[in-house]
Amino acid sequence: MSHYDVIVVGAGAAGIAAARALHDAGLRICVLEARSRIGGRAFTQIAAGFPLDLGCGWLHSADRNPWCGVARGLGLSIDTTPPPWTRPSLPTGFPLEHQRDFRAALDEFYQRVEAFGMQGRDGPASDCLQPGNRWNGLIGTVATFVTGSEWDNVSVLDLHRYADTGVNWRVVEGYGALVARYAQGLDIHRDCPVRRIDHSAVPIRVETTRGTVTAQAVIVTLPASLIALEAVTFTPALPNKTEAAGGLPLGHDDKLFLLLEHADEFETDSRLFGRTDRTGTGAYHMRPFGRPQIECYFGGALAQELERGGAQAFFAFAKSELANLLGNDFAKRIAPVAVHSWGADPFARGAYSYARPGSADCRAALAAPVEGRIFFAGEACSLHDFSTAHGAFATGKAAAEAVLNARASA
Repeated sequence: MSHYDVIVVGAGAAGIAAARALHDAGLRICVLEARSRIGGRAFTQIAAGFPLDLGCGWLHSADRNPWCGVARGLGLSIDTTPPPWTRPSLPTGFPLEHQRDFRAALDEFYQRVEAFGMQGRDGPASDCLQPGNRWNGLIGTVATFVTGSEWDNVSVLDLHRYADTGVNWRVVEGYGALVARYAQGLDIHRDCPVRRIDHSAVPIRVETTRGTVTAQAVIVTLPASLIALEAVTFTPALPNKTEAAGGLPLGHDDKLFLLLEHADEFETDSRLFGRTDRTGTGAYHMRPFGRPQIECYFGGALAQELERGGAQAFFAFAKSELANLLGNDFAKRIAPVAVHSWGADPFARGAYSYARPGSADCRAALAAPVEGRIFFAGEACSLHDFSTAHGAFATGKAAAEAVLNARASA
């Protein structure tokens, strides 16, 4: 079949959510995916006998996250253990009294973010740091984890608009595995990058590396980074979309998984910071799910630098920080298992979106449909749940509903 009611570009969380809704509504749809796998930035890899989420891993706002219901419906297991960042870190290198001081400083920072946002003010989130505060470096590390960049680059208004219930769960079998399972039964063409979307006539022509297909409507779920780079061109051009996507770059966040010998000395789901006196440091999640592993997390400029050095650079950095905390002999107890560099991934070019100062409204601009025939979805299109797979899910469902409404009124 070369003609469809709807073509969905991208088989990540947004694309699969949109395709599932349209398929269930009885439309002829297909999904065009550049990768050889399904899931996009939701990527579960089996390594050392365990499913490891190299992309998104936490069901954020789990009490209202639609993926929870999907997971249960598919028979997958949800672990409700609270994440390590909601509890005190291990005191090694970070005494509990210092942790309390840091937590107070971080809470005060977010209070200033809310105050700025309530006034409708925008600017770099770094304006909300207290000058000279000893914890500004570590608060900067938090920035790299939640946005993929440093506070200087992040819109305080966009940060204010983010909505989170504070409930965070995990899928034992993997978030990426969940998205892939939800896609079963859909018409998905893998290894099929889209090069051009020609909407100069009816139907829309979608040109891929494997030929051209046509449709009455198209839903584009590419990462904002690829839209900004014009990895897919539009005819006629859509400069407003390119500009909006340019205000929503994808930050850098990467995970490295380590195998850990004699793991029982560490509490399950506990955490260490590599350093507490600077921004360029890693967070080390000890024994996730009780497994004999360490999940290492790196963000921002540090992650970008490590990506240039490849897997060896990630392991060398983690080994150095952990040995500094736990002794040189500790380095003999760890071995690398898996890592994925999202900034170097040609079909992502980053982890998840943040808005540049002054660009918070780019999310609505990116999400706006074109001609009632081209629709956009993905985490960058979410006004309040950006950077999350559930934000992607919601925008995918919204795009599908917009397609159905447009067809009903035609």
